[in-house]
Amino acid sequence: WRGSGALRHPRNRVFDTPTLLADLLGTPLLLCSSAGPYLAPPSRSVAAWLKKIFGDHPIPQYEVNPRTTQILHHLSERNRVRDRDVYLVIEDLKQKAREYESEAKHLQDLLLESVNFSPANLSSTGSRYLNALVDSAVALETKDTSLASFIPAVNDLTSDLFCTKSKNEEIKLELAKLEKNLTATLVLEKCLQEDLKKAELHLSTERAKVDSRLQNMDFLKAKSEEFRSGIRAAEEQLSARGMDASLSHQSLVALSEKLAELKRQTIPLKKKLESYLDLMPNPSLAQVKIEEAKRELDTVEAELTKKVNMMEL
Repeated sequence: WRGSGALRHPRNRVFDTPTLLADLLGTPLLLCSSAGPYLAPPSRSVAAWLKKIFGDHPIPQYEVNPRTTQILHHLSERNRVRDRDVYLVIEDLKQKAREYESEAKHLQDLLLESVNFSPANLSSTGSRYLNALVDSAVALETKDTSLASFIPAVNDLTSDLFCTKSKNEEIKLELAKLEKNLTATLVLEKCLQEDLKKAELHLSTERAKVDSRLQNMDFLKAKSEEFRSGIRAAEEQLSARGMDASLSHQSLVALSEKLAELKRQTIPLKKKLESYLDLMPNPSLAQVKIEEAKRELDTVEAELTKKVNMMEL
């Protein structure tokens, strides 16, 4: 733990002493020396130290017992040791400052004695030059104002300048690349936004089409159901009226297919018949066969026409 108004936790975290005293009082701590455990010191010195630490702020309430008094005494001792160390460091720095001032005065007196030179005797221009020389030496962090000190410092500064310029050029190139990539990214983003808008428009159009098709499908389903109901009602009415089953749609379709099959079968017969047309037929027999075929054909056509007409009704 560190003194001088601040506490340092063993994990190197800095805390304010007045803020943590109450917490520290609740921390188990056994303080020992080479002679054994500390005896509880007088509470008067502890109270004086607490008043010094907190100043105008009120001292937090705590239980006064040998343990808490022992902890606070240990902290006060460490704080006093730390304050003494800091005081010694400050005094040492003050002593070094006095030595530097004495050395500077000695060098100034030596300069005045050797060359009979005094800054007070300089003109305003000379004073400005002297101040500029001193400021340059301070800025370049040289040990003196000689040319041998200035030239390496200026060379180092020039080298740093060139390095900085080189880094700036590299940064500019990198920035140009980044700007180019940014431009390409922005163009790509714009294209993607346009494609997204087109896709959304196409999606809305397709959604409208799908909705319309769904409505049409619902309408067609309703119509189909209506037609099925109408067909069932018509079939029931026809059955009640004693309609012949041969006049139904299925029967007519079957007859139409049968007629088409018969016509297909007559094609090779007609071709075979054409081969006999060049021969000298028996006119009376041929006439009889032709008449029989015509009658059969007329009968089939009349029956089919009758059934078709009844189906239409």
